[in-house]
Amino acid sequence: MPHLAALLFASLLSAWTFVPAFAAQDAALFSAEGYRLGHYRSPTPALAEHAQTLDTEGVRQLLAREPRTVLIDVYRRQWLHGRFIEDEAHANLPGSQWLANTGDGELDAAWQAYFSTNLARVSHGDPDWPLLFYCRSDCWLGWNAQKRAHALGYRNLYWYRDGIDAWQQAGLPLQAAEPVAFP
Repeated sequence: MPHLAALLFASLLSAWTFVPAFAAQDAALFSAEGYRLGHYRSPTPALAEHAQTLDTEGVRQLLAREPRTVLIDVYRRQWLHGRFIEDEAHANLPGSQWLANTGDGELDAAWQAYFSTNLARVSHGDPDWPLLFYCRSDCWLGWNAQKRAHALGYRNLYWYRDGIDAWQQAGLPLQAAEPVAFP
């Protein structure tokens, strides 16, 4: 009987360990590759699988320790008739590259090329170059983007989970931003 109890405990532990981070009813919100497909402005997980998750102080420490870190804002910007349409003013962390719309769950070939080409440019082709992805608080776009960067072979990844909102709430400066030109 003790052996049966041990087997039952191991089975329950195994099942508990592999419970997905999101509820079964939310499964339709994710692609087969695990990218969030919609409802981007909703609570995000505490951690990202392939990136170190940072809070505001963690970002400040990273930038002091590793000043070559590239900050990548992936907040969305309306795209219409082959150009970005400024529907609202946008500001981001100083020195950021704004790769608008690259945190979407699905990217067509042109947007994927925009993302990968710009990552290669800012990282000087070095897969170990530190890259920090962010959007706003409760926003899946940065989470998707760091996951996509990992799929492209980048290994030194960071996710600023609360993004622009937390930076601003800490009284830190923001800069007016324009997206990196889309080819």
